[in-house]
Amino acid sequence: MDGKRVAMVGLGGALALCSLAASAAPTLADCDGAFATTLHAAPAFDARAYWLNRQLIKWPGIDAESGIFKLYYSSTALLRAAPGARVTGEDGVITLSRFNGSVPADVAQRFKFVGDGVVFSVADAARLLTRQVLLVHEAEDGKVLDVTSLQIAGALDDVYAAAAKVNDLGVTAGARDAGFKLWAPSAQNVALCTYASGSGKANAITPMQRDDSTGIWTARAPGQYYQYLVDVVTPTAGVVRNLVTDPYSISLTTDSTRSYVANLNSAKLKPAGWDSTPSPNRVAAQTDMTVYELHVRDFSINDSTVSAANRGKYSAFTETKSNGMKHLAALSKAGVTDIHLLPVYDIGSVPEQGCVDPEIAVAEADSDVQQAAVEKVKLKDCYNWGYDPFHYNAPEGSYSTAPADGAKRIIEFRQMVQALHRAGLRVGMDVVYNHTYIAGQNEKSVLDRVVPGYYHRLNAKGAIERSTCCDNTATENLMMGKLMADSVALWAKQYKIDSFRFDLMGHQPRAAMEQIQVRVGKKINLIGEGWNFGEVADGARFVQASQLSLNGSGIGTFSDRARDAVRGGGAGDSGTQLITQQGYINGLVYDANEQAGQRPASDLLNAADMVRVGLAGTIRSYPLTIADGSTVKLQDIVYGGNQPAGYASEPGETVNYVENHDNQTLYDINAFKLPQATSARERAQVQMLGAAINAFSQGVAYFHAGFDMLRSKSLDRNSFESGDWFNRLDWSYQDNYYGTGLPPAADNGKDYALLKPLLRNAAIKPAPEDIAYARDAFRDLLAIRSSSTLFRLRTSEDIRQRLRFFNTGPSQVPTVLAAHIDGKGYAGARFKTVTYLINVDKVTQRVTADEEKNRKYKLHPVHTGMTAADKRVASEAKYDKISGTFTIPPRSAVVFVEN
Repeated sequence: MDGKRVAMVGLGGALALCSLAASAAPTLADCDGAFATTLHAAPAFDARAYWLNRQLIKWPGIDAESGIFKLYYSSTALLRAAPGARVTGEDGVITLSRFNGSVPADVAQRFKFVGDGVVFSVADAARLLTRQVLLVHEAEDGKVLDVTSLQIAGALDDVYAAAAKVNDLGVTAGARDAGFKLWAPSAQNVALCTYASGSGKANAITPMQRDDSTGIWTARAPGQYYQYLVDVVTPTAGVVRNLVTDPYSISLTTDSTRSYVANLNSAKLKPAGWDSTPSPNRVAAQTDMTVYELHVRDFSINDSTVSAANRGKYSAFTETKSNGMKHLAALSKAGVTDIHLLPVYDIGSVPEQGCVDPEIAVAEADSDVQQAAVEKVKLKDCYNWGYDPFHYNAPEGSYSTAPADGAKRIIEFRQMVQALHRAGLRVGMDVVYNHTYIAGQNEKSVLDRVVPGYYHRLNAKGAIERSTCCDNTATENLMMGKLMADSVALWAKQYKIDSFRFDLMGHQPRAAMEQIQVRVGKKINLIGEGWNFGEVADGARFVQASQLSLNGSGIGTFSDRARDAVRGGGAGDSGTQLITQQGYINGLVYDANEQAGQRPASDLLNAADMVRVGLAGTIRSYPLTIADGSTVKLQDIVYGGNQPAGYASEPGETVNYVENHDNQTLYDINAFKLPQATSARERAQVQMLGAAINAFSQGVAYFHAGFDMLRSKSLDRNSFESGDWFNRLDWSYQDNYYGTGLPPAADNGKDYALLKPLLRNAAIKPAPEDIAYARDAFRDLLAIRSSSTLFRLRTSEDIRQRLRFFNTGPSQVPTVLAAHIDGKGYAGARFKTVTYLINVDKVTQRVTADEEKNRKYKLHPVHTGMTAADKRVASEAKYDKISGTFTIPPRSAVVFVEN
């Protein structure tokens, strides 16, 4: 049939296609060749048509009233088609018939985002999926009217659904050799390259065998490292031979050039005591989580008490006497349950060997010299947050002391986890399954070079969507969803990861997240960013794992409700908004800064209500008396113009925070918003107001590393590649690094005129004693939160029954938050009653409540202890039981208890 046309024999007829060898078999030399070799070049076509399943194709927006529709295919990508000319280069052609029946309900639902168009029948897509295929609309004379390629995910998921049940993709190491499995259903040929080392030449090439029911290729061979040679039709280049690592790599050599062969259960890959070191049993319910978000390199690169070889590495966590580990141990003792590590899977942006550090000269606080030095080497330096996934299942090599050794990074990662567990801290991972570092035929593309056009979410023309910043993955596709679930399960089982934080989780289906829950069990806590935007917004493609769509799932999402009210303004503010949009803790109405102007009193009342929304766990059904005196459910309070303020069904579905790695730190945002005359000690007190609100809010409490030390990034709004200079931590508590130069121009340059005078203001920078005060006050707040389950209520019913706000409505003291929590009969409550008051004002305030008369309140024991950080509370905070009046010092959080 070479070069001849084959027509389909009637609707549903047999399609006779022989298996065509598109090119010569690969040789051993190819294993050491280029990362991609074009075997048969072809022009790129857009992909406006969709394989809905193995039998149905839809072409939206096409005029189907006249002409003929045909599928042309070629194993060697020789098809050429242009309007007004005839198609050439085909191996065969299928004349299509319109499908007039009903598209199956599940298929219609999956492709609901696809516009109206004509649907065609095709006998069986399976054999066509390895070839170049074009859908052509022809005139009666055979000339092309329109032409498109097809998006293949629907057909692949239908034809090869059985692959989702295969649980040993990747490498399975045996005593003498290893088994290899790669899902590559659209490949024409796959071969395995094996290597004795991470850098030497290949010593064998082994043909792989295809299973037609799953699309999985298998082989067995000895070797320590490996790659695959995948011959496959690509959307942009024709038939390409890709030399590519394994999407399921468990480890790699330097800069991820080769995958590593190993059994993660091998004793050789386990540090001493690994199997017998348990995870701390500190989280009985998700609301027990108090999280400290930390970047591996930030943790130790600036810590002189860590040995030089271990700075910036996993192994730094094993140095228990370092300043950093002493700090984490103290946080653990105070009440932090989880250290959440920014991405530690293999990332694409940092050289694993030979990265460079910028040479930064001493310069003024508002100089641009520092950022220029960082910018000069940012693509070669040792720093990135890591939101650029390369291999999801392998530890990042730049954090290893020996990135060339595939075993070393596994062992050192486990040593890090073990050290944190021994310090009483569970370990969480920040995971980024919503996009990859890169896609297409780029060298650091993995998924898209194995199954081109499948793993990423495509737009109506077949281009990859990039709403997340990078190449969006399609976790709604069967095998991408499986990869995500398999990956999470691997980290949980093999590395004892206790909790996961999903970046841009709203870009993933709720169903995919629930699949993960089933795989890993409820003991593994899942939280994430539930933002609703991009091509999936408002359920355009599927029910999202977003704030408004996850209620009832038990999966937590970060809440921006109280965050924005506390800080003021929004995450995307720039220009004078950074200054004028004050928040609840930094002066809104009651302490206007020099540029804010006079804001109406109602702004403060509404902000106070929004903070109470967070304190109540953002629970949909919680009734709150708001500023106008009415009592409404939180779901009936409007946030952001069109969203319900209360969106969670249960408190474990809410993650409360006022600062994380994104955007300016709270100390920096307060540098913009507090009046310039505010002293450094007062700024530290304001920081702790934010901490108190977070600590006392129902739900998960989430804090950014260094928050407790007044961390500054010198006003940087986005420090993801700002280097060590703008991301430093000082565990000796001498400096918070405010005023260490203008932050990088790329994200901050447009606001330099505003930043310069702030950075020059030395009075904003805290002294070591201010940092020490914040450190200790933060630990006191953690101790209070951990002292009673009343700050960590388990259910929405518990919150409705036991949490009552007073000092609400139109006659309230608007700068004081006041709440009473009933502990009678509640497991772990410790106290009969807990009442907390947070005074954000710069003057003492008094609040009287008739229902609080004649109580037996005492200050919480933390306040009266010898080591209490804020001595003002013990000496100035008062409760008068006759009148039910509380006296609260300026800028303080006070907790009273009844035993």
